[in-house]
Amino acid sequence: MKTGIYLSYIGLGANLLHLSYCHQIAEKHGPVTIITLCKNLKEALADDPLIEDVFCLNKYHKRFLDIFKLSKILKQFYFQNLLIYYPSLRLYFAAKMAGINNIWSYKFKNKKNLHLVKSAKELTENFLNVDNCITETNFFIDKDRIKKVKDELNNNSYKIVIGAGSSGPTTRWGSNNYANLINSLNELDNYFFFILCGPNEKEIENQILSKLKKKNFLTLSDKRIYDLIPYLGISDMYVGNDSFGSHVVSQCGKKSIVFLLDAPKAYTDYSKNYYRLVPDGYNIDEITHGTNADPNSILVNDVLEIINKLKIN
Repeated sequence: MKTGIYLSYIGLGANLLHLSYCHQIAEKHGPVTIITLCKNLKEALADDPLIEDVFCLNKYHKRFLDIFKLSKILKQFYFQNLLIYYPSLRLYFAAKMAGINNIWSYKFKNKKNLHLVKSAKELTENFLNVDNCITETNFFIDKDRIKKVKDELNNNSYKIVIGAGSSGPTTRWGSNNYANLINSLNELDNYFFFILCGPNEKEIENQILSKLKKKNFLTLSDKRIYDLIPYLGISDMYVGNDSFGSHVVSQCGKKSIVFLLDAPKAYTDYSKNYYRLVPDGYNIDEITHGTNADPNSILVNDVLEIINKLKIN
């Protein structure tokens, strides 16, 4: 039975937090095809044997009248099963019109209160008829690609991904904080840093680099997602904003320190590898989109302490 998974999310991180459910479904029903709104997911999952294909839907996903065109797209995949990880009558009716026999979807409730992990877990458990499906998984990266970047770097430093880029300014810890953190770490031990910013975030990257006292880093902004994935895979830790890099590193079994400034904890609830820092005076359950907390209320010294603690453990 051919099984499809519909992920109605543009952000790469939001897609990747569903990877465990994709894997568990594929292990029982064979490799799955993912339909997504994320243009980079196909590159990110290129080495994953449990993913048959990733199709990016770049139109026909906003208006209710789009269901007719969307149903034609869904029909071409010949799915027997389709899991829709989103509460949408439009998507459900489009799947029905496409003749898909078994359609599993979130309950059609208020999207504002949607908990991504809990909802995804419940839907997967119902489909697989299991009591408690796992929320963690292993991110697949080709061994030869891992070896290539290891040989390229040829050093034994402790490697930290600095996730300075993110989806918006209210989620960022700030270039000054990252530069101070890197300089402070270099005074303590032997480190190497991967500076992770998007191609449109050169200004953030340059602000950090201009303040660094040591050139023990590699910038990843010019690399496409497929090429930068192995660098995340060989890293020992992620420190940064809530962005896709934290998901890759945590799913590679490494610790990910994430600053929650304007993003709900639901995005990182699925993995024991996350260590989440919230601004002083806030409860982690209070942080959500629109919080706009002061990034400087998370102190560099506090982050240093956590890094040293997690390195030992």
